[in-house]
Amino acid sequence: MSSAPHLLESRPPSMAHLFLSRVAATPDREAYRHPVAVGNGPPGTEEWRSLTWAQTAERVRAIAAGLLTLGLAPEDRVAISSSTRIEWILADLGMMCAGVAATAVYPSTNGEETAYILADSGSRAIFVENAEQLAKVAAYAAALPELGTVVVIEAAGDPPRVEGLDVLTLTELEQRGAAHLKEHPDAVETRVEAIRSDQLATLIYTSGTTGRPKGVRLVHDCWSYQAAAQEVSGLLLPDDVQFLWLPLSHVFGNALIAGQVKTGSVIAVDGRIDRIITNLPVVRPTVMASAPRIFEKVYNGIAARSRAEGGLKHRIFLWAAGVARDHARTGQENLVATGRRSVPRWLSVQHAVADRLVYGRIRAAFGGALRGSASGSAALAPDIGYFFAGAGVPVLEGYGLTETSAAVTVNPAEDFRVGTVGRPLPGTEVRVAGDGELLLRGPGVMRGYHNLPERTAEVLDDDGWFRTGDIGEIDADGFVRITDRKKDLFKTSGGKYIAPTEIESRFKAVCPYASNIVVIGSNRNFCTALIAVDETVIMPWAEAEGLGGRGYAAVVSSPEVHALIDGFVQRVNGDLQRWQTIKKFAVLPRDLDIEHGELTPSLKVKRPVVERAYADVVEAMYEGAREA
Repeated sequence: MSSAPHLLESRPPSMAHLFLSRVAATPDREAYRHPVAVGNGPPGTEEWRSLTWAQTAERVRAIAAGLLTLGLAPEDRVAISSSTRIEWILADLGMMCAGVAATAVYPSTNGEETAYILADSGSRAIFVENAEQLAKVAAYAAALPELGTVVVIEAAGDPPRVEGLDVLTLTELEQRGAAHLKEHPDAVETRVEAIRSDQLATLIYTSGTTGRPKGVRLVHDCWSYQAAAQEVSGLLLPDDVQFLWLPLSHVFGNALIAGQVKTGSVIAVDGRIDRIITNLPVVRPTVMASAPRIFEKVYNGIAARSRAEGGLKHRIFLWAAGVARDHARTGQENLVATGRRSVPRWLSVQHAVADRLVYGRIRAAFGGALRGSASGSAALAPDIGYFFAGAGVPVLEGYGLTETSAAVTVNPAEDFRVGTVGRPLPGTEVRVAGDGELLLRGPGVMRGYHNLPERTAEVLDDDGWFRTGDIGEIDADGFVRITDRKKDLFKTSGGKYIAPTEIESRFKAVCPYASNIVVIGSNRNFCTALIAVDETVIMPWAEAEGLGGRGYAAVVSSPEVHALIDGFVQRVNGDLQRWQTIKKFAVLPRDLDIEHGELTPSLKVKRPVVERAYADVVEAMYEGAREA
């Protein structure tokens, strides 16, 4: 790690510089894999195809040159609204090489909010995935005078005409760019050479849990820093194959691409969530990043299948799951105490037997080659983290925000600590304020909120320290632990402070049927909870319990399910202080989702939205009640 300071200080001024250097260094190495429909096969037949760095550069240069033909100047904003796919990466790299600033829009964003982002950012062009995304832009075109061009990625025939907009396909943009390069072969390189490290590279609008989204201004140096920090930390290695399905409109996905370009590793990209399980054995990734909810769903699915098999198989799984947790927890405790991740011989023998019986199948489900999986955006329940670590699929939790261009801390693969978000990346400083709030400073921190100087001043001081809004602590070894969101902490009417995330995390760790839980109790005399259960797990249980033939809504409203969930609530309550315990709960008639505005695109719960939506349910739990 002695070379880390030099590598960080000598980082190039932009991702565009980094990309062209990568292409020059390893032109014939594989860069990307992506699925392509096979025309002669049955419907839905696909195959994975590869792009070398040289092939990637040919398309990226054509896109960049095509953007130059639109008369776009450095830092002009160009938006993109698309799911995760190879064209998203090519377009983003093209924008980087054209010196314009990419404005990311979640494809799930409705038309009104899409128009707000386009207007607030002053976007002059936008890449849209398909006709659905084009229609959202077209509906508000009259209110977007600065928007001049729409580029459609997935077009069947000629795209429809939209008054006031130049609508063309991605192929047409690339053809324009290729023609421009014939006349001006150095046009892209000339634009790249002029890019400054402090030049705006990306505007990412926080999905937020309240209010209008804020545009986070990330400069080229933010991504250049992320790339260098990931390399010197060993998070990505040159021979890694990374499976990327995360939304690229989110800062996490952008950071992963930065690290991949720096190391020259491979990304297999496919954003279709329903294809994750199918893709893993085909891609056989060595690394993968995800949100905690995915690991929770995988664990719950494994537990549910074991329960359905019943008998000896179920007892073996429960035993093996306990061994995995004990092995990982004991090893971590000894690592902290002695510097060695050791376990007693009897536990080692049990673990070896469990590995042959159970863990091998779990690793195979992830493709069989995974050396580590990064998790971010929310806390992972420690029990689930210990389970996967013990099963040989370590989940390396990290921490970061949109405002910090993703990761600022991460668990190292060789020294990970379940329950923490790891140590700060090289070049980043972390400290704890007097009230427990985490403060961050480093090259990855944003340069402010777009058009919001007052909001910027609230979170970013003159010395560059960013107020995260998260409560945390740093242990003697430098590992950071997040305990809650500052704004989520609440006080009961009895004057007791409650950290709801801690309670929610504990519940999701013990209840395999839980999908989401929201603990409530601000200014109330006791805590309650709204609980959503996972349909894919609860319905097989219902069938086995004689509730077959009923729909999901009927199942979750049944006394049987209430009794089932109550057992897990009481189990959690047994480990809590009296004022923290959940006195009453309600099982929701459906899961929380993005479409109803209850989850952000990165799957964080919007507490105020949920509480408003189920206000009558909440009031019913408190009506006429007094603390027991």
